[in-house]
Amino acid sequence: MGKRITLIFLFVITFLVLSSVDVKTKAIQNLSEVDRKLMVLNKPAIKSIKSEDGDIIDCVDIYKQPAFGHPALRNHIIQMEPSNSFPFDTTISVKNESSLQVLSQTRHKSGSCPKGTIPIRRISRQELLRATSLEHFGREGPRTSSIVNSTNDKSSGNNGSKIQVFPPPNHTAAYLFTEGYGFVGARGVINVWNPRVDSPDEYTTAQIWIKNGPNDGFESIEAGWMLPENGGLVYGEDEVIGYWPYEIFNHLQRKARIVQWGGDVYSKNIKGVKPHTSTAMGSGNYAYGLWGSACYVDRLRIVDYNLLMKYPIWARSNAEEPNCYTALNYQESLAIEPVIYCGGPGQGLYGP
Repeated sequence: MGKRITLIFLFVITFLVLSSVDVKTKAIQNLSEVDRKLMVLNKPAIKSIKSEDGDIIDCVDIYKQPAFGHPALRNHIIQMEPSNSFPFDTTISVKNESSLQVLSQTRHKSGSCPKGTIPIRRISRQELLRATSLEHFGREGPRTSSIVNSTNDKSSGNNGSKIQVFPPPNHTAAYLFTEGYGFVGARGVINVWNPRVDSPDEYTTAQIWIKNGPNDGFESIEAGWMLPENGGLVYGEDEVIGYWPYEIFNHLQRKARIVQWGGDVYSKNIKGVKPHTSTAMGSGNYAYGLWGSACYVDRLRIVDYNLLMKYPIWARSNAEEPNCYTALNYQESLAIEPVIYCGGPGQGLYGP
C-alpha cells in the first residue's frame, strides 16, 4: 500500500468420427499458430533469468528488441542518452515526500541483465492459449471511438467549453485531466496496489496519459503500473529507461494537448453491458477513502515548451462510471498540493 513508483489478449457415427478428426486437425493448426506467435514475440536471449515470482526474463540484445519490428523504426538509431534532459522539479514537495519508496523488480533478486541488453518478460504458451485473439495479443484494442463527446459538466474547461478526452471502447477511467496547447511531458508519483482482476482478457492500471489528435484517430502515450503484469519496467527517481521515437507518431511528434492522471479498467463488461465487471481500479476502494485506503497520484507536473515542470494551472477530475469507479482531487490544506485519488470495486455496492 505504501509503495510508489515514479514516471518522466452428427447424424451418423462416421460423421462424428470425421468431425473429431477435423477438430483435432484444427487444434494442431492452432498450436502451430501459437508456436509461430511465440517465436515472433520472444526474441533470442543472451541470458535468461528465472524470477522468484515464476516469470522468465530474457536479456535481449538492445538492437534486436521487438520495437524494431515497427515499419517506421527499421532505420532508427537508438539514442543512448535523451536529446533533451528532463527538467528538474524545483517546486516544494508534497506530503510524505520523505517516505517515498523506490520499487525494484523482483527479478533483480535473481540476477540482472548484462550491459547492451534489455530485460523482456518471456510470453508463455499458456498466455497465448488463454488469449481471445492471437493477432491482437498484447494490444489494447482499437483506440478509436464513435463517441464524439462523452464529457459532462464536470469535464468542462475553465472557459466553459467542452473538453473531449477521447474515451476508447471497452475502457472506463477515473482521472484528473488538464488541457493546453504545448505539453511536451508530464510526471506523477503513483501509489501501487494489487487489485482484483476478473479474467485474463481484462486489466487494470494506474497511469499517466498524454494525448493529441482528432477524436477518431487520437494518439496516446501511457505509463504506469498494470495488472495482470505486461512486462512493464519500474524505475527509480529521475532515471531515464527508454523513450518513444517520434517516427511512430503523427499527432504526438511535437506536442500533446491533454494530460491525464488516474486509473483505467479494460473490459467488455462496462458502460451498460451486464453483468458489470468486478475488476477493480486502484486499491479497489472508492476515491473518498483517501490516504491509506484509495490509490493516488501525487506530485503532478506538466512540462511546457519552456521545459518548465510545474503543477497545471487548470485541472478537473472526471469519472466515466462514477457508481463503479470514482476520482477525487483532494487538497488537505492550502500549504499542500492537491492529490488525485481514484479507484473502485467495479460491480459493487453502488455499481450496476
